[in-house]
Amino acid sequence: MVLNAVLGVDIGTSSSKGVLVAPDGTLLRSAVREHAVDRPAPGHVEMDADVWWSEFVSLSRELTAPGDAEVVAVGLSGMGPCVLLTDADDTPLRPAILYGVDTRSVDQIDRLNKELGAEQIRARCGSQLSSQAAGAKIAWVAEEEPELYARARRLYMPSSWLARRLTGAYVLDHHSASQTTPLYDTHALDWYAPWAAHTAPGLHLPPLRWSGEAAGTVTAEAARQTGLRQGVPVTTGTVDAWAEALSVGAHQVGDLMLMYGTTMFLVHTVPELLTDPALWSTVGALPGTRNLAGGMATSGAVTGWLRDLFGDTDYARLLRLAEESGPGAGGLLMLPYFAGERTPVMDPHARGVIAGLTLSHTRGDLYRAALEATAYAVRHNIEALRAAGGDIRRVVAVGGGTQGGLWTRIVSDVTGRPQELRTTSIGASYGGALLAAQLVGEASIDDWNPVREVVTPRPEAAARYDELYGLYRALHPATADVVHALAAHQNR
Repeated sequence: MVLNAVLGVDIGTSSSKGVLVAPDGTLLRSAVREHAVDRPAPGHVEMDADVWWSEFVSLSRELTAPGDAEVVAVGLSGMGPCVLLTDADDTPLRPAILYGVDTRSVDQIDRLNKELGAEQIRARCGSQLSSQAAGAKIAWVAEEEPELYARARRLYMPSSWLARRLTGAYVLDHHSASQTTPLYDTHALDWYAPWAAHTAPGLHLPPLRWSGEAAGTVTAEAARQTGLRQGVPVTTGTVDAWAEALSVGAHQVGDLMLMYGTTMFLVHTVPELLTDPALWSTVGALPGTRNLAGGMATSGAVTGWLRDLFGDTDYARLLRLAEESGPGAGGLLMLPYFAGERTPVMDPHARGVIAGLTLSHTRGDLYRAALEATAYAVRHNIEALRAAGGDIRRVVAVGGGTQGGLWTRIVSDVTGRPQELRTTSIGASYGGALLAAQLVGEASIDDWNPVREVVTPRPEAAARYDELYGLYRALHPATADVVHALAAHQNR
């Protein structure tokens, strides 16, 4: 018997993930394709768009190969906001420039703030210009690679590139567009033509749709390559963190999603437009929703770096060693700004710091310090969200970092907030599958993915972490001049 199913695929920073899901939310199969980003220069983080499509094709064929399920809809998501520029024939002109981990556009941010007005940009677009702003990176290409840019006609992100290859449609979702500051007017929910022409001259910006709307249907050529059936509807898609929030039902007013991944992302749903220079104000993935969002430049990337330094030690063993280390990591304190920092620090020249090292410290202490550093950064972001007018009523955690239990427990201990964990934590690809299911029928995330556990803070850890959090907040101002000077040496 052949069952109907939906396919969800997410293009992430370190891997692409695909899931095949039954109409009731049952996870039938999943698959992963690991990849690496390119770092051609300090502050530059890129990826070849051919990787996105080839991995989608590979995932689609693997997940559908047994032939026991027929895909009736496809849902898409991907890291973002990214900048993939193509010519009029959709030939990529250069590797895609990735989201806020790429910090190359500092000069363009300064110039655009002077030309358009920093406060005017935040008032119209919802967010100030930062390393997260895709518009500033388009301006970087125009200035630094003018001959290449002269041929640029279209803008894609991972999910919209997959939609194009699958359906032939040139579209982008409203949420992704709202992170292209200063190109998108968050009040009008549309491109702002004067600033688009100023920042991205000659670029034909895509028509806008909501994440769950259909971009189109699978073409004959895409069907031949992917093994999908021609005519299957495909969602417009969105940025991975917003698909993650959908995958765990964190899209109601008052919800805060914590995404434990290569980077840590926070998405708080608010009842109306709120803006703050330390955060990103975005349009939500669903019509009528608004978000205040924050994101770290690294989190899981630091634990992965440590694992590699330690000689590819198993993550489970490192978690056991970190558990043995105990709260406070033996007196170590880390700033996790290994790729600059996004919110609320907004400092692309920040760098990682490990303070308090002695000859007696162990791998477990260092790994624990990295987990605790992420937790302090989450608390810093939560304080910024509250100061901006956010009202956090529920915290939902998702992502690979929720496995094992220690990291989520540390975050709850440091922030003093409980976190819901849903039955399925696979993340954005599952959220994409949900949107695909809703495209062709009824699907409720509470039925698909019920709460399985609530991680509660431990009062006995609160006093210790409160003291260490104060030291954490003092450490960046105390070391900023030194690390900025070192960053300048690294960029030479």
